[in-house]
Amino acid sequence: MSKEFNICLINDSFPPEIDGVANAVTNYANIITANHGKAVVVTPANSRADDSIFKFPVLRYPSVDLTNLVGYHAGFPFSPEVQKKLVAEGFDLIHSHCPITSTMLARSLRDRINVPIVMTYHTKFDIDIANAISSKLLQEEAKRLLAENISACDEVWTVSRGAGENLRSIGYRGDYIVMPNGVDFPRGRVDQALIREVTGAYDLPAGVPVFLFVGRMMWYKGIRIILDALKLLSDAGADFRMVFVGGGGDRKEIVAYTEELGLTERVFFVEPIHDRNCIRAWYCRADLFLFPSTFDTNGLVVREAAACALPSVLIRGSCAAEDAEDGVNGFLIEENAPSMAEMLRTLCAKPDLVRSVGEAALRDLYISWEEAVANACLRYEIVIENYRAGRYAKHTSLTDDLIHSIAKSMDGYNRSREFQKATMQALTDSYRKLYDQLMPEGQKRLTAQQDSRSRDSAGSEEELHTAALMNKFDEMTRFLDRFM
Repeated sequence: MSKEFNICLINDSFPPEIDGVANAVTNYANIITANHGKAVVVTPANSRADDSIFKFPVLRYPSVDLTNLVGYHAGFPFSPEVQKKLVAEGFDLIHSHCPITSTMLARSLRDRINVPIVMTYHTKFDIDIANAISSKLLQEEAKRLLAENISACDEVWTVSRGAGENLRSIGYRGDYIVMPNGVDFPRGRVDQALIREVTGAYDLPAGVPVFLFVGRMMWYKGIRIILDALKLLSDAGADFRMVFVGGGGDRKEIVAYTEELGLTERVFFVEPIHDRNCIRAWYCRADLFLFPSTFDTNGLVVREAAACALPSVLIRGSCAAEDAEDGVNGFLIEENAPSMAEMLRTLCAKPDLVRSVGEAALRDLYISWEEAVANACLRYEIVIENYRAGRYAKHTSLTDDLIHSIAKSMDGYNRSREFQKATMQALTDSYRKLYDQLMPEGQKRLTAQQDSRSRDSAGSEEELHTAALMNKFDEMTRFLDRFM
């Protein structure tokens, strides 16, 4: 690809907050910067952030810390200062990865710089809305507004076909393109010494099957199905080990439920791991990856497992299982514990099948981030061409009018600030010029005054007047300096 882009990537979550979408944005930014031009990440401010670690610019806008409530910082997207900086960047395209605040900011920016917006739909937001709002009436209104915000974008991508179906379920009626995310793991296994170093502190006997889960410790990930299935295996006398890697709001309840089931000697909980090679070590140590989630729209962890030739047990019909064929490159079950228990019991007796299916998963399911972002950049070029040719529908809804009004207000605010700064600078220059003109004579008189006072501790009225005048100039200068 010969064309180099300047892309604005906007998302509500970004390191130090870690989730699948933050990981996607980080990889987009890294790979665009390395191979396809320039990327700027725009995200809410976070007091724990250290953006110096990135090889691309990160621009943060004002936010409120809602980590305890919703798990991330909620940003206020309508900042005139931030908008001014973004306008100056000269972007070719805006890519939003969140359909709420980030997309509102994207729409406001588009109103100023006249470039297209791509919005990637990563997460089933109807579930998030249901968890946050109890009223059915308010839930429907929230989904309507969400669908309208997404419809205001020029092109919509989803990370899977199932994500597209979910998008339809919240009321979106436009077109969309499936643009899968990639994996930041290379193909193949890590060194055996690293596997021993990372996993050696846990009781994982040779010859005993090891099951693995990596991700947020939330019940909606299907974790109850895993634990109930393990209880069935344990009661049947099967030997195994289970490792959960990750953190999340339901972690304490999940640990407590594990204790209630009497599985603590066989089930281990590992804190979130940020070193990607250490996570690879766990994938390489395990025999099966268990991911019975119907919530996830893409299941990147399934592709991470595939990168290490580790096969996954998935729910038939789930988004995570879209590209998996039962017994070929994955294993499919029904959404219940007995179905998982039966599958695990069968596979524990067939290690050769498990290995061959893992090798097929590496062949069929793996996609690198380099390949995924290269595909996205090919589409960027088409989106930009379509936008310039006027092939996308005009945006004339009430919310578009509102966004336009807000953007104009921010422009007016910035113009007012510029006029205020220019006026203040002119006043300051005038006062300082006058001060400099009076300074030589005033300094002489002050010196004479000090000499006179040293002789008779008295001064003339003219000397006192000069000193008072100079003090006033000093006060005015200090006052103006506070606003410059």
